[in-house]
Amino acid sequence: MKKHLTILLLALAAALPLCGGCGIYSFSGTSIQPDVKTITIEPVENKAMKVNPTLANTLFEQMCDKYKKLTKLEQVDEDGDLNVLATIESYQVSAAAVTANEVAALNRLTVTVKVKFVNEKHPEENFEKSFAAYEDYDSTNSIDAVEGQLCDTIVEKLIEDIFNATVANW
Repeated sequence: MKKHLTILLLALAAALPLCGGCGIYSFSGTSIQPDVKTITIEPVENKAMKVNPTLANTLFEQMCDKYKKLTKLEQVDEDGDLNVLATIESYQVSAAAVTANEVAALNRLTVTVKVKFVNEKHPEENFEKSFAAYEDYDSTNSIDAVEGQLCDTIVEKLIEDIFNATVANW
């Protein structure tokens, strides 16, 4: 019994350094270099033709919360090691499914956000790209009736995609 326990402990001790890897991975799924300590998240600007008055602030606040909860990065107002600048480029409703009578059975709310990401310490990770998320809703509902719930779900999807692209390198 002691022999098996000793072998098990030796195997665990040998495997432990492998779990740490090169020190840039964590159990939250992030892959932030050890020398990166701060992040600046700029307030979200809304340049969409149709404007939801609360969307930019909601996106900004929830993005800050996501980085705060899942990373050890200190959020600073300017000159962070990482910089995230997000702009809402599009906010639109379109038909998602049309019936035989050429009437929309489902409508789709789509939000597109352009993100500029700058890593001051590792510029090879910099990018500028757009992220889009959508939610469908029954066309018998008005957008005003379902907009809040749709936006909450869309914001969650967008933040997950932005977070993964910036610090999870997925």
